Amino acid sequence: MLLRFRGEDPDEITGMVEAARAHADPGWRDCDVDLDWPSYGAGRTRGAPWFLLAALALARSGITVLMHGSNDFSSGIGVEDGLAALGRRPDGDAAASLRANRFAYLPLRTIAPAMDRLLDMRRLFGLRSPVNTAARLLNPADAPFGVDGVFHPPYIAVHLGVAERMRRRRLLVLKGGGGEAERVPLKPATASVWDRDTGTQEIVLPPVEGLRSHPPAEDTPASFAAIWNGDSAPETPLATIRATIALGLLALRRADDPARAIQDAATIWAQRR
Repeated sequence: MLLRFRGEDPDEITGMVEAARAHADPGWRDCDVDLDWPSYGAGRTRGAPWFLLAALALARSGITVLMHGSNDFSSGIGVEDGLAALGRRPDGDAAASLRANRFAYLPLRTIAPAMDRLLDMRRLFGLRSPVNTAARLLNPADAPFGVDGVFHPPYIAVHLGVAERMRRRRLLVLKGGGGEAERVPLKPATASVWDRDTGTQEIVLPPVEGLRSHPPAEDTPASFAAIWNGDSAPETPLATIRATIALGLLALRRADDPARAIQDAATIWAQRR
């Protein structure tokens, strides 16, 4: 809590990440993963995890995605509940799931149980701690590319600083919906990138054109699954999913600008089934 009060420092968080990785299960590093996708959002206004559908669509397009996280403090539908609604479950054998489906979700308690216990101390303090930042940067499979979301913009510099110190190949970070790597398409945004070859840069993300603001609907596991299955097509969730797929493409350097990323994202979503 003292570290949180004073402000998080990239050197200290790097030390935490290195220590956590030293004690984490090393088996996941044998997995051939393209994109690391942490999910540790604990927003009180979160609804459905649209970023999960974006990650699954990217996996269907041939990109191998490892998602890891903990949604114990989120008020919305967690990743595990979202997967259950789609008839899936968290994967004990990540390597087999990645080979078969190019996607796996690992709860933090599976990768690093000691770190998960530290994260759970939020119940005692009533506040997040620097452990939350370190968990997002764990990158358990040593994926070359990563996409991450934060709730407070000042944390972006910490994430990029850790990526630089750990010589990660490329990490894209933005202030995302509920603190997740999820694009809010109604508003302009800026994605910040650390790239080992080019250093730090920013990508300006314009709002999705023609999108109208609607009163938020109540998200349920059934309505979440209906969108993935193509039985429902609400405008704002679909725009959120496509814009979040575009984030993944920019993180992977599969698109050279936001406009092209959105176009390719629409194709990936349409071809997911």
